[in-house]
Amino acid sequence: MYKIPGYHHISMITKSAQATNHFYRDVLGLRRVKKTVNQDSPSMYHLFYGDLTGSAGTELSFFEMTNAGKTVRGTNAITQIGLLVPSLESLTYWKKRFEQLGVEHGDITTYAGRAALPFEDTEGLRMILLNNNGEAIPEFWSPWEDSVVEQEHRILGMGTTEITVRYLERTAKMLQEMFGYVEVAHSEKEAIYQSVAGQAFGEIVLKQLEGPSEKPGRGSIHHLAIRVKNEEELRYWDGVVKERGFDSSGVIDRFYFQSLYFRDSNGILFEIATDGPGFTVDSAVKDLGKELDLPPFLESKRAEIEAKLQPID
Repeated sequence: MYKIPGYHHISMITKSAQATNHFYRDVLGLRRVKKTVNQDSPSMYHLFYGDLTGSAGTELSFFEMTNAGKTVRGTNAITQIGLLVPSLESLTYWKKRFEQLGVEHGDITTYAGRAALPFEDTEGLRMILLNNNGEAIPEFWSPWEDSVVEQEHRILGMGTTEITVRYLERTAKMLQEMFGYVEVAHSEKEAIYQSVAGQAFGEIVLKQLEGPSEKPGRGSIHHLAIRVKNEEELRYWDGVVKERGFDSSGVIDRFYFQSLYFRDSNGILFEIATDGPGFTVDSAVKDLGKELDLPPFLESKRAEIEAKLQPID
């Protein structure tokens, strides 16, 4: 059986590509590694932020929906993104930075057994910085040297992600029995699962919450993507998903990676995505994120697509 080696990316809804671009590049210090469009609805931007090349496990992606309303928080939703930073001193650095830049944030606390600093972006998206404490990270994660953040405190990549559900045992069963996640903590209303033993870059916190489901809007999380190495593994998981009785989208070629989508029994949208070919398939590393890149099947519509997009920079 194949193992899940961590996260691939996580995708959110934003009302403003300009505001998102400012926050994630100029406040969080991430690199915009791809400026493209939603392949299923090319009138909207799809922006990716991450490390030097947008390595799997560092990617935060955003669909711009200019008519997005306010998120009404509730259950059956992905509710928080963890981001790893190098040290406890990094959390102190970020707290001061957030104070200086007017970013909504809390106090340094503990989350999933790690020192942590919760904060929100300008649209209320909930995130939390986590002390990686010098622990191992995927060897292919590469720092972006032009980040506005000091080298010793830069965000490394994705850490513990939180999912809130009405029926905790349903999603827990799927993670454990289908994907091989291991339970490392459990209380009455919360449990923690890891795809890589002892590592936050594949960790999921499940929280149980009764009540109405979240109504998504700006600042909500659309889906969580987990990693597989290649198409062979992806097709294996497609078979597993279907055997377990979930509806799979089947394998879709997204040009920068291949993937499939399915919803679990709580309605959480998961994506399984391949590591490659990656964002350098149509851009040199030095040029990543600068121009509008389109997959080949949309290239003939470039003029039409560009006419509907507002400049970001």
